[in-house]
Amino acid sequence: MNSIPLLGAGTYRLKDGAGYESVKTSLEAGFRHIDTAQIYGNEEEVGQAIADSSIPREDVFLTTKVWIDNFAKEKFAPSVQESLGKLKTDYIDLLLIHWPLKDDEVPMEEYLPELKALKDSGLVRHIGVSNFTNAQLEKAIDILGDGEIYTNQVEVHPYLQNHKVVDFCEANGVIVTGYMPFAYGDVLQDKTIQAIAKDHDVSPAQVVLAWMRQNEFVTIPSSTKKANIESNLQSEKVTLTESDMEKIATLDRDHRLASPTFAPDWD
Repeated sequence: MNSIPLLGAGTYRLKDGAGYESVKTSLEAGFRHIDTAQIYGNEEEVGQAIADSSIPREDVFLTTKVWIDNFAKEKFAPSVQESLGKLKTDYIDLLLIHWPLKDDEVPMEEYLPELKALKDSGLVRHIGVSNFTNAQLEKAIDILGDGEIYTNQVEVHPYLQNHKVVDFCEANGVIVTGYMPFAYGDVLQDKTIQAIAKDHDVSPAQVVLAWMRQNEFVTIPSSTKKANIESNLQSEKVTLTESDMEKIATLDRDHRLASPTFAPDWD
């Protein structure tokens, strides 16, 4: 069973042809981890790009996420079957609960067993959650048991280092997947990041991705530009010094960008 590559290609906000071209370009560049979601509205394009590539399906780690409207028992598995059809695959490497429900209209005790049942059936290789607080993750572990939740996908970047969640995940053997590593470009304008980039003769984006990797975070930057996609992949050759890592550690400022009205009360 494939383990998740630390660097993946995200597809948030990439609709229609942009989603297809981004995934196609990412695979051609060497990415082998693609992240999508039901709510992104691009599973079909993502699946087509993978199918049109010369990369064997088993060499691509594919993640999608179940949207909150599909948590009810009668909707959960059918929605995933629909995702499988759109993605043109007979299995998903990682299936996530996209957001926890703030009002518990559908309790975790109902939808999490549906998630595990899909793993037990072989349609899904790994299962996990996204945007869960520590209390919610603890409850999910209680429901599913130790070792079932593969990752918690949360916002992580130098301006939002999310230490409480990261520490709790690490203590419970849950991989941290950090989305929006560039904070929509905000951290790329940071003088400290830019100075480190200049010292290493690399781009600010490569510095951020190296920081994510050296913290053992999975991360999923998205881009539609071939040069940026290829540059992101080259970040794997960048090694930051202990001093660099310490400087970036000081940049944390609780700069959260993903917090919709239905978001939980963050740690």
